[in-house]
Amino acid sequence: MNKNKNSIFLSLLIIISVVVLLNFLNNKLHFRADFTADERYTLSKATKNILSSIDEPVTVTAYFSDNLPPDIAKTKQDFEDLLAEYNSRSNGMLAYEFINPNGDDEAEAQAAKSGIQPIMINVREKNESKQQRAYMGAVIQYQNKKELMPFIQPGAAMEYSLSTGIKKLTSTNKAKIGVIQGFGSHSMQQLGAAMNSLSVLYDVVPVYLNDSLYNLTEYKTIAIMAPKDSIPAYFFSQLDKYLSEGGNLFIAYDHVVGELQNNPPMGKSITTGMEAWLSNKGITIESNLVIDAHCGSVSVQQSNFPFPVQIQFPYLPIITNYAEHPITEGLENVIMQFASSLNFTGAPNVEFTPLAMSSENAATVAAPVYFDVNKQWTEDDFPLSNIPIMGLLKGQIVGTSISQIVLVGDGDFPVVQAQQGAEMSDNVNLMINAIDFMSDDTGLIDLRTKGVSSRPIDQMEDSSKTLLKWLNFLVPIFLVIIYGIIRVNMRRNKRIRRMEDNYVR
Repeated sequence: MNKNKNSIFLSLLIIISVVVLLNFLNNKLHFRADFTADERYTLSKATKNILSSIDEPVTVTAYFSDNLPPDIAKTKQDFEDLLAEYNSRSNGMLAYEFINPNGDDEAEAQAAKSGIQPIMINVREKNESKQQRAYMGAVIQYQNKKELMPFIQPGAAMEYSLSTGIKKLTSTNKAKIGVIQGFGSHSMQQLGAAMNSLSVLYDVVPVYLNDSLYNLTEYKTIAIMAPKDSIPAYFFSQLDKYLSEGGNLFIAYDHVVGELQNNPPMGKSITTGMEAWLSNKGITIESNLVIDAHCGSVSVQQSNFPFPVQIQFPYLPIITNYAEHPITEGLENVIMQFASSLNFTGAPNVEFTPLAMSSENAATVAAPVYFDVNKQWTEDDFPLSNIPIMGLLKGQIVGTSISQIVLVGDGDFPVVQAQQGAEMSDNVNLMINAIDFMSDDTGLIDLRTKGVSSRPIDQMEDSSKTLLKWLNFLVPIFLVIIYGIIRVNMRRNKRIRRMEDNYVR
């Protein structure tokens, strides 16, 4: 009996010792096993490189309220775990602290001075819903500079925000991104959200190509956003020279513009000279509009309704069909408006990769076209599938140097979507990802959309649902019965052994 007790005591002692040792090693080495599909809790190579290059201390002050609801409190814990791993990976060059501004006037004043403002969150207590002031932000400091993370949103890409903030503060020389102005193109103000995001890692500047002597070689990538006016020949000569030296272009182009305010509303072709220049490179923007059964909607005033109603409008395709590529990694929904299809006609030493395509139920309509917003669309209207709307041209496009062109058949997609009433975050991400892919060699592009993605439950047939329901009901009962039979047999065998003459307890 004593021998059994000693054995049990020794086993418990070993288990406790192993647990204590593992906790000690975890605190020292900060090891985490990551079993998530998108490796959400594993630091990227880009982050590790940034942390290893820190030569002076970086301090992160996180302002988080205590007693947050469980779903929001998890964000605080995830951020704290992330900072602990940053601290370990940087060999202590990144230090951090957490401050609770609620109920502490001095801490609250410190948060306000740092630029962190409280937000209102919904809290449910004792079957009552109320609002609570909460802090969920952080400040990154390096030397005499600082970078704000004003609101750390649950499910957002925390690693991207934190790593880019550190990169922005510690970088000495930023690569230049040029945005062509003039020729009816979108201004940098119209591209506000995209420009703000790009300015974290790059020096984004306007470029006015008003003469043939402008030097473009200082720019890592040049963006051309929806020119509407005729473009002079010297402009294309400058672009050819830039590509011949290994430059990169991001072109968002409207070959057909939609005019919903016209009477009647219509889509018509425009010609700037860009179409012919691109055609010489082996890529054609067709003079058409892509329509898709998976689409956005427009507000229409109907005579029998006092208020505007939302009607599906196939000329606003919602893109969910992407190639497996860093530019489109993690994107879910990008809404285009009046997009044209792309056609790669071929060019020597040049590869074309379609990046974003229509759904399985789509079609193209040649311009000019008159829009009938009240049309009743049927499946027969969408006989095509996987129509390319965005693609990557890479190779010896001009000369012998390797250059790249990302082309989108819609010039307005990064701008506020008037029909939706809000800016589509994935629209902006798509543009930034493309420019990042061509301009940045740190690998931070892979982190931009790293976070909680929408993962809807797969649809299931009624027969499968019924089968699963009965399995859920019967399997536990069956297991209990099996367990009971085993226990009865064990007890019976024990009684039989006790009745034997040589039985020893």
